[in-house]
This record gives sequence, C-alpha cells and structure tokens, in this order.
Amino acid sequence: MTLSIRLAIAGLGGLLVYASYEPIGWFLAGIVGITLLYVSLAPWNLRGPAKKRKKTDPVTLREQLATGPTVAQGMLLGFVHGLVQYLLLLPWIGEFVGNLPYIALAVVMALYSIALGAAGVAVARWQKWGVFLFPLAYVAVEYLRSNWPFGGFAWVRLAWGQVNGPLANLTALGGPALVTTATVLVAVGVGVAIIGRTRLAGLGVAALIMVIGMVSSFYVDREGTSSETIEVAAVQGNVPRMGLEFNAQRRAVLANHVRETRNLDSQVDLVIWPENSSDVNPFTDVEASTLITSAVESAQAPILVGTITRDEVGSRNTMIVFDPETGAGEYHNKKYLQPFGEYMPYRDFFRMFSPWVDAAGNFQPGDGTGTVSMDAAKLGRAVVVGIQTCYEVIFDQAGRDAIAAGAEFLATPTNNATFGFTDMTYQQLAMSRMRAIEFDRAVVVSATSGVSAIVTPDGQVEQSTRIFEAATLTADIPLKQTITLAARVGFYVEMVLVIIGSLAGIAALWFNARSRTTTSGRKDAKPHPKKAAAGKSAQRGAPVRASARRA
Repeated sequence: MTLSIRLAIAGLGGLLVYASYEPIGWFLAGIVGITLLYVSLAPWNLRGPAKKRKKTDPVTLREQLATGPTVAQGMLLGFVHGLVQYLLLLPWIGEFVGNLPYIALAVVMALYSIALGAAGVAVARWQKWGVFLFPLAYVAVEYLRSNWPFGGFAWVRLAWGQVNGPLANLTALGGPALVTTATVLVAVGVGVAIIGRTRLAGLGVAALIMVIGMVSSFYVDREGTSSETIEVAAVQGNVPRMGLEFNAQRRAVLANHVRETRNLDSQVDLVIWPENSSDVNPFTDVEASTLITSAVESAQAPILVGTITRDEVGSRNTMIVFDPETGAGEYHNKKYLQPFGEYMPYRDFFRMFSPWVDAAGNFQPGDGTGTVSMDAAKLGRAVVVGIQTCYEVIFDQAGRDAIAAGAEFLATPTNNATFGFTDMTYQQLAMSRMRAIEFDRAVVVSATSGVSAIVTPDGQVEQSTRIFEAATLTADIPLKQTITLAARVGFYVEMVLVIIGSLAGIAALWFNARSRTTTSGRKDAKPHPKKAAAGKSAQRGAPVRASARRA
C-alpha cells in the first residue's frame, strides 16, 4: 500500500518536472516535482496526537509511512520518477529514427535515477543534514548523467527548466549546476515542511534560496557594461520537407539562405547562418562556392556559414567566416559531437541491434577555442564571436572556452529540421537563454527551420521566428567583455558540489547498511552463558526475598 502511494507520488513528480521545460516552461512545476520526489523517498514525520497501541494492533498506514522506504524501494521510486520525466521530454529523438531508440535513451537516462533513489532514501534519514545533502546527491547523479558515457547527455539537466524563474540568475555565479542545487534545495525545504515537524525551518530555507536567486540578478550590471553595439542578422532560410531528392534538398537549403540574405532590406554588420546551411562543401563544389559568394557580396558584410569540410583527419562540422573583402577566413570545427548522430561509437556492436546505425555520421571533433573573428566595418575592427554549434550548447566548457578566448557575443547556429515540429528546438532555445544569463552575453540563435531568436544578456527573447518559415531577424546587440563568476570558477563550483554530494550519498548508504547489520545482529544475538545463568538465578531469588520480607 505505502509503496503504491510513493510510486504514484514519484511518477507525478516526474510529470511536473517535465512541465518545467520548454515549451511549457512552468518553472514552479519543476520545484514541486522535485518536492514530490523527495517526499516519496523520505520518512513521513506527520503531525497528530500520539496514540497508544498494543503489540497485537495492526501497523497503521501512518506508521508505515513514518518508517520510510527501503533502499531497494528507493531505487524503484527514482527509476519511475526519471522514466516518466524522460519519456515525456525526449519524443523528438524518435522523429527521425523511430520509437525504439527514443525509448531506449529514456530508459538509460532513468537508470541513473536508480542511484539517486538509493542515495536519496539513505540521505533523507539524516533528518538534520539530509535537507542540505540531498540536493548535492542530486547534482552528483546529474553530473554523472551529463558526462558519462560518450560525453553524457546534459540535455536533461534540471536547471534548463528554471530559465523562466528567479533561480536562473544563480547561473552567473556558479553555472547550471548551482541552479540545479538551488532548485532541489528549495524543493526539499518545501518537502520537509509537508512531511516533517519543522515546517517553519523548511519553508524558511525555501524562501531564503528564492530570495537569493532574485537578489543575484543584480550581480551583473547588464545595462552598464557595454559601450559598443553591432547590428546582426540571423538568417533562417527554411528547409523543403518533401518532393526533393536528398542531394537536391541540400542545394535547395543553401539556395534558401542565399535568397533570404539577398532580401535584407538594410545594411547590417554581421550575418549568422545556421549549422548545415551549406551542407555542400564550398571548397570542393563550385556551385556552392558561387552561391555563398553572391550572398556575401549582396550583404556586404561577413557571413558565418555552416558547412561540411574535410581535412587529413576526416569530415568536420564547420562554421566558417566568408568576408566580402578577404573571402574565406577563420573557422570553428565543432568540438562536442552528438554520439549516435554525428558519430557512431562501437558501430559494429550496435549494428547488431538496429539498421539505423549506418545512418550516423563519422565526423571528427575540432580542438579550437570556440571563437572566430568577424570584421565589423562600423567599428573598424574585428568582433570575436563565440560559437556553440547546436549540440555544443549543453556543454558548460564550450561557453567557458569561448568567453576565455574573448567572445563578445555568442552564436548558436543549429539544424533542427530533422526533428520537425517537436519540442526539441524550444528546449534548445532555453539552453541558449541560460547561457546568455550565465556569461552576460547576447546570444544569436540561427536555425535552418526554426526557432531562430535574438536573446538579450538577461536571457530574454527579443525576437524569434516560427518553425518552418523563411525569415530573417535583425537587431542591435551589445558587445561585452565582462567575465562572470561562473565563467571564472563555474567548473570548480560544480566539482565541489559533486564531490560533497558523492561522498554524502556513499556515506549515507554505508551507514544505512551498517545500521541494518547492527540491528539484525542484536535481534539474533544469544546472551552470554554466565549472564543468562545470573539472570535465571535472579529470577528464582526474587520471590524468595519477597517472601522473607513478608515474613
């Protein structure tokens, strides 16, 4: 009975956490969802009058809930919470490859939550410190999920669902890991108020963290740290969906972006095209080179073009600058590649399970700074642009490297056409918004088929397009040189949180196992022979002494 109740609560929690992500974007739902996860894992110390009970009385539901779940039950609760969340969050993956890979990924992501459930049960029994250690255990599991194996899958980080709330401001102090920690801490505070006796303390912790999140928005002077602006165009050429052979469609995509660029009705300083906007290599294809050159001459501004190149190492997913004066210039080879998409780990092994394996690419990762320089005639100098190509936006280090190399604004060129009208593009846009807040930079999101957007340094979407429409966004954006605390020490903040959380989870599980062993040993232990004999003598002597006193 109690397990069924807890499973329902954990599953509902997963549903609510999903609702915090875009396009729904209810940040409070994420907090409530984690509150329910904690409530499902913790013992319930409910208020109410104490009732004397006999040994023969059946154990009440309230008493069962007060004991809390076992570690094994916690593993199941964590898995159910994660599975509900990821099955709802990741259907876009199946848009191209079918439901089996999508469901498999959701299950794999939920497997990490087994560790969270086990550690969560053990930590929650530490009533005094569990409130503070459970959030760290959560971050530790999230870090593992986001980094291992094959670079992990940071797409499902809890922090992305907080981009519309006050806790998002904390990302400028310690990165998304700090946002996740704060979100879980608020949730646990509310959970303690619901199922514990320290209601005021729990609510006090939750309220304090929310206030800190709101106040931290003043940490970065977003208006006063910029003295220069440039006008940027984000071009979304759109992608034909039907009726074209594969190679012809690639050329049509390029032609669409050339046409949109030629239709610019005003002079801009820089133009950002999406990833794969020229899926035909302009260095080996004369027609592609001619089309790009015509667009650059029409715009009379540098264009950042997404294309496919090849060198002695292999194929590259490349963003390269084409300048009206100097031609092809600096480039960024995508460093963080998508496993099972842009490359296939253990191809021969996975080929045994799916024919789609050979549809994956064989791209090679780059090793640059994540920046390119683009000449801005209005300023009389080159502007340093930080690039996070599509999947790279989920990796903290991609943005940190770009900022360290002097990026004055960030660009997220992306190709989402494969995923149709799904939620994928909205989820990715939320990540770009979080990066804007984290690094105090404007972000230009340029997508082949949508959603493209201009994001201000405070994470607000100034302009955006619809999915599958040809459109161009133009805006004046600030050029900034500020270095936020997250850019400087975000890595170390995350490492401290993860290490403490890992140690807390391991220690809690160890103490829990030791406590069970000790308790079991006490129940099974036989009394020492001499002590047993003495006890029996005492029992026999007691009535005799009593008789003597009566006499």
